[in-house]
Amino acid sequence: MNAFNLDLVDRKILRVLQEEADISHAALAEAVGASPASCWRRIKALDTAGVLGKTVRLVNPEMVGRGLNVFCHVRMKSHDPLARRSFERFVESHEEVLECYSMSGEWDYLLRVVVADVGDYERLLMHGILTHDAVANSSSHFALKSVKYSTAVPV
Repeated sequence: MNAFNLDLVDRKILRVLQEEADISHAALAEAVGASPASCWRRIKALDTAGVLGKTVRLVNPEMVGRGLNVFCHVRMKSHDPLARRSFERFVESHEEVLECYSMSGEWDYLLRVVVADVGDYERLLMHGILTHDAVANSSSHFALKSVKYSTAVPV
């Protein structure tokens, strides 16, 4: 995938939108020093190029009873493409798994799981992850606190 050629105004737009996605075009234009029409055209171009993804509102997990973050390493029994795809479909079907990365090194996957408590995680682990046909074993790490969390990509 080739990087999109961003100029200074595009970068300013991206920085502002990552912090305040619902900003008006007029306020965005003022913040980046461009006209509203220019900002609108640039946003459309960034959308079309795939630089910008969908617009979402971030939910505070603790405020909705999902305050436990667990990082789960998973080792597969085999690297057979069908087994990997089956596991990836399993992960995609579980809303408590917020992120899943295919990894290099000792572990095959890293999952970030957000649940209410240890009991919720135990149910997912013991009756889902570890019972999946493709999974050999796992290692779980419970986050004590969040020191830094950001969704903003440096541009």
